Amino acid sequence: MRRALPWLVLVASAVAIGAALELLPRPLLFAAKPLATIGIAVFAWSRGHDTPAMRKLVLAGLGLSLLGDIALLWPKEGFLPGLVAFLLAHLCYIAAFCRPLRFAARRGVFAVYGVVALGILAWLWPGVASGLRVPVIAYVACLASMAAQSAGWWLAARGTPAAPLARRAAIGGALFMASDALLAVNKFALPLPAASLWILATYWAAQWAIATSLAPRRG
Repeated sequence: MRRALPWLVLVASAVAIGAALELLPRPLLFAAKPLATIGIAVFAWSRGHDTPAMRKLVLAGLGLSLLGDIALLWPKEGFLPGLVAFLLAHLCYIAAFCRPLRFAARRGVFAVYGVVALGILAWLWPGVASGLRVPVIAYVACLASMAAQSAGWWLAARGTPAAPLARRAAIGGALFMASDALLAVNKFALPLPAASLWILATYWAAQWAIATSLAPRRG
C-alpha cells in the first residue's frame, strides 16, 4: 500500500490538473483533487511515529488543506472559506516546525521571506477587493512565516541526522509560497497561461515535501 501511494497521488493530481485545464471532463476534478490530498495524508500517517507531536500537527495541516481543496472547487463562493482553511493549515505547519526549532530563531530567513511576501502583496494590492484585504494580509503573513520557519529548521539542522527531513520541509515551504503566489497573481493581477498546471503541480509537490519531512517508520 505504501509503495502504491506515490503513484495514486501522481495519477490523481494529473487527472485533477487535466480536468482543471478542461483536457478531461470537468467533473473528474471534484473526485481527483481531494483524492490527491487524501493520498498524501495517508502517506504522512505512516510516518513520524518518533515525533508524535509534529506528526499530529502535520496531519492536522493536511486535513485542513483537504477542506481548503474542497472549498476551492467553487472558486468564487469557496475562496474565503478556502483561505481560512489554508491559513489554519499553515498555523499547524508552523507549530509542527517549531517542535525542532524555536519560532523565528533564524531571523535572517524571516526577513528574506518577509521582503518577498511584501513585494508580492504590494504588486497584487490594487486588485484585491476591500473585503478580502484583511484575510489576505493574515494569510500571507502565515504562509511566509511557515516557509521561513521550515527554512530556519533546515539551516539549524545542517550537519545533523535531521538535515534531510528539514530540507524537505524547507522545499515544501518554498513551493507553497510559489504555488500561492501563482494563484494570487492569476486571481488578482493577470491571467496566467495554463495556470492550473503550475498552481496545482507546485501545491501538491509542496504538500508531498512537507509529508516527507516526517521520518519514515523504522524496521
